[in-house]
Amino acid sequence: MAVIAHNEKEVELLARLIRAEAEAEGNLGMLMVANVGVNRVLANCLDFRNIRTIQQMVYQRPGGFESTLHSYFYQAARENEIKLARRAIQGEKFRPATFALWFYNAGNADCSAQWFGQWNSGRYKAHCFYAPVESERCFA
Repeated sequence: MAVIAHNEKEVELLARLIRAEAEAEGNLGMLMVANVGVNRVLANCLDFRNIRTIQQMVYQRPGGFESTLHSYFYQAARENEIKLARRAIQGEKFRPATFALWFYNAGNADCSAQWFGQWNSGRYKAHCFYAPVESERCFA
């Protein structure tokens, strides 16, 4: 059972996003980016109070995803990434992105302990993930 409402267009939109943001991180890295996207739709806090759909999440301004500004994001979704997007929409979670709402690609640099006031929940390959502090009630 899906954890967020969606249609086929939104599945493909999430698939394009995860490929553009994390293709170099492999399937697990793309699943973690999908977790962040799904978490933003589920969250009811901070910058995500009015985000209720995958489309709103992907194109959120300010605070959205940089990849939407580049042509690679606009290429057709591929079957592998569509399958990964569906898995995340069905609720599969992967640490350190289980409750993360943000990430960035640090390359070879260390992850910052905090990013915009949120604590680092872990790293996967080049991506650093950040979850809201417990005092923020983001998830029901």
